Amino acid sequence: MDRQFYEQIKHILETARQKAYTAANSAMVEAYWNIGRHIVERQGGEDRAEYGSGLIKELSAQMTKDFGKGFTIANLKNMRQFYLTFPNGYALRSELSWSHYRLLMRVENERARSFYLDECVKSRWSTRQLGRQISTLFYERLLSSKDKAGVASEIKKLEPERMPEDVIRDPYVLEFLGISPNADFYESDLESALITHLQKFLLELGRGFSFVARQKRFTVDGRHFRIDLVFYNYILKCFVLIDLKVGDLTHQDLGQMQMYVHYYERELMNEGDNPPIGIILCASKSESLVKYTLPENEKQIFASRYKLYLPSEEELLRELNREYSALENAVLPESTKLPPL
Repeated sequence: MDRQFYEQIKHILETARQKAYTAANSAMVEAYWNIGRHIVERQGGEDRAEYGSGLIKELSAQMTKDFGKGFTIANLKNMRQFYLTFPNGYALRSELSWSHYRLLMRVENERARSFYLDECVKSRWSTRQLGRQISTLFYERLLSSKDKAGVASEIKKLEPERMPEDVIRDPYVLEFLGISPNADFYESDLESALITHLQKFLLELGRGFSFVARQKRFTVDGRHFRIDLVFYNYILKCFVLIDLKVGDLTHQDLGQMQMYVHYYERELMNEGDNPPIGIILCASKSESLVKYTLPENEKQIFASRYKLYLPSEEELLRELNREYSALENAVLPESTKLPPL
């Protein structure tokens, strides 16, 4: 087949996809700005805390019922703030996503915010690039630097550039379109196989485990996090959070699990629940590890009761190694062969 002919066909499809991504994103940003405008107008433009809180709470409950996820109280408050921060809807840029605008809203300096907005469009920054530029005071550094070109170009080395498909994988866009995120977006073949086995293994233990979610997403300060497996143990009356790491375990992994545990403890525990437990499973050729992350001040409870119903580190480690070896040594078709670790 002629290469030039194929490149023409490829360009047609890539252009069409880009238009589809841009249209979905632009529609979402416009809708959220208008929702924010209606909330502000309903409140009379005043920050009446009691009325405003009740209105948003009722709106969140009804919209969640009708449209699913994406309309939490926190997100509706962000839409309200979106309108207040960018009252001129005609100035909104279709190139920027809702995630971009959430980051921009956190910039208090109006001049800096306008600079980041313009530069984000011009340089096609991803949300990670924009977030890094804001957190490292790029605007202030650029003003005081003599090497402005060097400062401006460093972001390309530090964070990946934005790709068209990033828009359609954005959880906010998927929620807006009413599409459930596919776990395949976030799991490699090996991770997926191990997580599937561990999910089955824990449910078959028969010690009170009830499956809650796989690749459970939650958002903190505009950053999305995903927990590989979430269970609820109805004997212990607590959430059990499990994260799998294919490769060596780092301090960042441990800190991230502690954050997961604290988030569930503060935001998702129901009345009568015990504090959640985090489990990190590390599958590595060099050394496999299992680490429990306990809630604060709960070591005695864990020692006396949790061990009766949760698998021990030795049990989990033995099962993880057994499955890891089986998957590694399996004879698979070339198209599904697992990537090397």
